[in-house]
Amino acid sequence: MCGMPQQPPVRSSPARPSRPDASMSLLNNVMDHSLDDGYAEAAARKKADGTGGMPKTVRAKLGLAVGLVLAALVVTVGAAQARISAPALAKEREELIDRIHQQTAAADKLEDSVDDLRDDVSARQREALKDGGSGQGDLVGILSGAVEVHGPGVKLVVNDSKNASQGGDGDPRETSGFSDTGRVRDRDMQRVVNGLWESGAEAVSINGQRLTALSAIRAAGDAILVDNKPLVPPYTVLAVGDGQRLSTRFQNSPDGLYLHALQENFGIRTSISAESDIKVPAAPSVIVRTAEPSTRKGTS
Repeated sequence: MCGMPQQPPVRSSPARPSRPDASMSLLNNVMDHSLDDGYAEAAARKKADGTGGMPKTVRAKLGLAVGLVLAALVVTVGAAQARISAPALAKEREELIDRIHQQTAAADKLEDSVDDLRDDVSARQREALKDGGSGQGDLVGILSGAVEVHGPGVKLVVNDSKNASQGGDGDPRETSGFSDTGRVRDRDMQRVVNGLWESGAEAVSINGQRLTALSAIRAAGDAILVDNKPLVPPYTVLAVGDGQRLSTRFQNSPDGLYLHALQENFGIRTSISAESDIKVPAAPSVIVRTAEPSTRKGTS
């Protein structure tokens, strides 16, 4: 039985998988042609002319060898000089360190000598004040701060508020933040001390620092200085005098009311108490500015 001729089946070849980087034609072109065509042609031309690559003639080879020898010689000489100079530099450094240590020790020794001389001068000045011919040596020693004083008085503690910060360069009473206004300032302590003097205190100290007629209370940043010595809160003020009377007079004085206002408005913490016996140390140094010989009347 004749049938119609059948067409051979068409077999389609499987599709080739596409490359993952098929969409990155620009990147592929850059990677495949990393060398510019002009440079590639120049390199090929030099290679064809025999001028590229390593030198071919003996003279060129000798020139290259001489250049390499000179370069190696320069590197070797430099390394040798560095090695030779290294011990000398180390020796100079050690000598300099020894000189620094010697000078530092000498300076420390001189400072100790100065401190000893100051203590000796202060002791002699105190003895001179005690041996005053006018019979008022004790009073002069107390008023000048040359001698230690103890007796009844008051103990006043002034401290920053609990929310006080450690910063702030402006006037704390003019800032809007409570944390800046809650710090005790030098002018606050000035008013406290002056108020105690006016209330009848005979001797006053702050944190163990004796105050005299020549003492200064200043500020350096956030620190309060008494005679250029920094103090840290809380500030303990000891004042020798008639304890209860001194306490009452101070609290009723304008300076005592000022301290109370700081407590009420800015949270400054204060406490005052009358004590039966407190001790105020002598001033670390007493400067004698003027002196007159005592005149004693002889007895006939």
